[in-house]
Amino acid sequence: MKRIVSVSIGSSKRNHTAELDILGERFSIERIGTDGSISKAVALISELDGSVAAFGMGGIDLYIWAGQRRYIFREAKRIAAAAKRTPIVDGSGLKNSLERKVIEYLEERSPASLQGRNVLMTSAMDRFGMADALAEAGANIIYGDLMFALGLPIPIHSLKTLNRVARCAAPIVVQLPFRLVYPTGKRQESSSSGRRYEKYYEWAHVLAGDFHMINKYMPSTLQGKTIITNTVTNDDVELLRSRGASRLVTTTPHIHGRSFGTNVMEALLVALMQRPVEEIRSQDYLDMLDRIEFVPWVAELSKVSS
Repeated sequence: MKRIVSVSIGSSKRNHTAELDILGERFSIERIGTDGSISKAVALISELDGSVAAFGMGGIDLYIWAGQRRYIFREAKRIAAAAKRTPIVDGSGLKNSLERKVIEYLEERSPASLQGRNVLMTSAMDRFGMADALAEAGANIIYGDLMFALGLPIPIHSLKTLNRVARCAAPIVVQLPFRLVYPTGKRQESSSSGRRYEKYYEWAHVLAGDFHMINKYMPSTLQGKTIITNTVTNDDVELLRSRGASRLVTTTPHIHGRSFGTNVMEALLVALMQRPVEEIRSQDYLDMLDRIEFVPWVAELSKVSS
């Protein structure tokens, strides 16, 4: 059995383990949270290095994009460096391929379903594939990178503007402690005030992006809204349903009661391909996703059971 371990600086309350068969191979998939501790994440990766098939680096991005340039987070680089023998990925390889494919999948199932719809995307610099695909689908998009990552009440209305802002902000942002730009540890277990950006949630027909970012300022009602996100637990599904959201789409499949993060799925694909990470291209990921007959999880929340 091949073991995939996602070491996350997120809350340990979201830990999960599952086993599954893919292309004739048996995999054990684990998510282990360190409650915000970078040092614990480094220690755990060092301890398991060489004894697992691949690592996912969860709760933190290795880098963000500004146009065609990418900027590496200082703390994420430290975590990644702890893996000397086992390949380690943060999901970035899939975000630019898989998440684009998911938007295209939704459009194929329901043509023009996103055209003219209002989309609040909490952060696009870490999910450029999704952001680009939503724009191509004709959606009206507000990019919330400055609001949700930096707390600045400045909505961005185009990718062109976002790229300009990112080129200025990214070199500074990646040097900050990651907890200042993204909920880590116990901060993933609760929301901030739901009224801060309430008008943008109300405006949106669709909320897209990282679930913790969506949850960060989530208002008391999401009546009729579609959520396009990644890692959700049963509790997260119940939270969305209780607030009236009508539809949930996760960009990674539903496995044993939850969806795992893109870092886990990328680690799984790397283990299947058995090739150096630096040699794998976006099309390689897409080809492997086709081989395993991947489809995103689409749930009408009034019908889904926990």
